[in-house]
Amino acid sequence: MQFTSEQRLDDGVLEREFTLDGVPGILWTPGSASVPAPLILLGHPGGLRKMYPRLVARARHCAAEGFAAATIELPGSGNRSRSAAAEQARADLRRALEAGEPVGDEIVDRLVLPLVEKAVPELQAALNALLSLPEIGGSVGYSGGVIAIGTRLAVVEPRISAAVLFAGSFVPAAMFEEARQVTIPLHVLLQWDDEGNDRQAALDLFDAFGSKEKTLHANLGGHTGVPQFAGDAAAQFFARHLK
Repeated sequence: MQFTSEQRLDDGVLEREFTLDGVPGILWTPGSASVPAPLILLGHPGGLRKMYPRLVARARHCAAEGFAAATIELPGSGNRSRSAAAEQARADLRRALEAGEPVGDEIVDRLVLPLVEKAVPELQAALNALLSLPEIGGSVGYSGGVIAIGTRLAVVEPRISAAVLFAGSFVPAAMFEEARQVTIPLHVLLQWDDEGNDRQAALDLFDAFGSKEKTLHANLGGHTGVPQFAGDAAAQFFARHLK
């Protein structure tokens, strides 16, 4: 891991950009931390620059609760190389949505499954590097989307102790079987009127999760309309399980 820049935000949070094996990322650590901070990996659906305003807001919220937060660029996002197959799947998805047609499983599989296969090992590599830093220690959580990435990570990564999953992306059929293998505590956020999300698929996925502790927090509104109190509830969830 190589840090490439750093700045102190106005609330004291230290923000450092890094690269790891060519993958860009950002780490935020609390300004007043005197002991190693538990880490929350922030999931997101797009490029770091595009998502930065929302990511830094989430990271500052984490820091206020005493957590470090980190994220990396997803494969095929930002300045990372594009996959012709993924671009074709994305075009097919847009065409179906614009035509008002159902989005078939085959399109979802072509778009999401290769992303999961590439992103999860990169997140695990980032976790290895982050946990070697003296300012990071203790439990690890995952927060955000793409929900299929969070589901796979919860299955294969034993260092993830709890997860807040954002139900705002398409779910391949194969992920439902993986969801049955998830056992960590879960807090799932669902926007009831999310224009780009299959609500029933999100509900079915929640039902499939094998966790003994799982909470569904559903709110009216579109994809970007998650209310502040829903974020506060997620922070309280992590405070119970990571500290």
